[in-house]
Amino acid sequence: MGVPLTAEDRAILELEGPTVVGHTCKVIRLGPGAPTVAELREAVERRLGDAPRLTWRLDRPSTDPEWCADTTFDIRAHVCGSTATSELDGIALGAEVARLFEQHLDRRRPLWRMDLVGPLVGGGTALVWRLHHALADGTTAMRLARAVLWDRLPDQPHAVPTSVPERHAQSSDDARRRHHLAGFLEREFIPSLRRSPFDVPIGPDRVIAFAMTSLPQLRSAARSLAGATVNDAVLAVMAGALRAWMLHRHGPIHAVRVKVPVSLQNESEPTGNRDSFFCVSLPLDEPDPRARLAAVRSETALRKSCHDAQEMAELLDRLGRVSPRLQRWCSELQSAPRAFALNVSNVPGPRTDVTVLGAAVETIHSIAEVGERHALRAAVVSVADRLCFGLCADRTVIDDLDVLAGAIEHEAAAVIAAAGHPAASTRRS
Repeated sequence: MGVPLTAEDRAILELEGPTVVGHTCKVIRLGPGAPTVAELREAVERRLGDAPRLTWRLDRPSTDPEWCADTTFDIRAHVCGSTATSELDGIALGAEVARLFEQHLDRRRPLWRMDLVGPLVGGGTALVWRLHHALADGTTAMRLARAVLWDRLPDQPHAVPTSVPERHAQSSDDARRRHHLAGFLEREFIPSLRRSPFDVPIGPDRVIAFAMTSLPQLRSAARSLAGATVNDAVLAVMAGALRAWMLHRHGPIHAVRVKVPVSLQNESEPTGNRDSFFCVSLPLDEPDPRARLAAVRSETALRKSCHDAQEMAELLDRLGRVSPRLQRWCSELQSAPRAFALNVSNVPGPRTDVTVLGAAVETIHSIAEVGERHALRAAVVSVADRLCFGLCADRTVIDDLDVLAGAIEHEAAAVIAAAGHPAASTRRS
């Protein structure tokens, strides 16, 4: 018997089309001593018992899709490799990742694939792991990496295979139910009056860029400057970088609304998607990084205190029970280009340094797909003391994504410097 997809999973599948792929991508840079394709295949296959979902494929995709076990699963179709004619620097690696990212996953098989790409300048290899978003969100992808990729310490137990228990609707406490519904609707449903610079039709071609900064330094700076979190700092850094990028392009400088995904899962939940979001306005018109950080912190604090992400999830759930058509209309309203300009996600990765078959994981960059009339997307993931930014854009709309990546590193350094810390050292992939 198959496992039904969640409503979120089905909605993600419906987004896929000729110009939009449905997967995310983890670009994992491995240091010297990286495994061969054969070694990686053997290691991943040996540990699939800890991640059975990676052996599931779609069944009846044209009607009511379910996950079912792939009885013909072949690891050779999922762990592959390519060797470049010369060493790849950061730009060349981004181009290779973009080439792979543009390719749709085969729905006749489990919806994931790993490609070893290299060699890289300075040594090592990049592991490019595409994983369909309907199969797992960013948080779940990190759990799956822990299950099948990261080397275990001698005393570390095996990962516990995840099951799919029955979902129960979340109850709301009285205090949250009493907060002003009008305020929630105004924050989340009043569209921007200005057109987003990314509000254009998209094609199938992508461009990828990477950036990185120091996680401990940015966390400390955010706390000392504004009592802010790392998530606040990520959004403030994006605001400063987008401001610099817009100035570079001689475009108008004004506030931009961004969508901030929020995972509603916890460690005991299944690997299906259970996500929500809230939207905030990034003050691109503010030139001072301190003031930008304070403004972002004020907005996110309000949304967290009012539980906007949970309210959004419950609103859509209720609408779905009353009228699926009304729920679909509400979801489309929240996906419009005036509802938000771009999506900026932040997922915690390994808290300590990890290895893959003895090779050090130097960076992990997450790449998330853009959407129709949303030609840019940013995804952030941490590994030990590094905070890694992954940028994905439509190639015909943004041909200078490297400028934005450089601006992210410069802005992060500016926030850190504003707190009186030494300049952060960054290492571009």
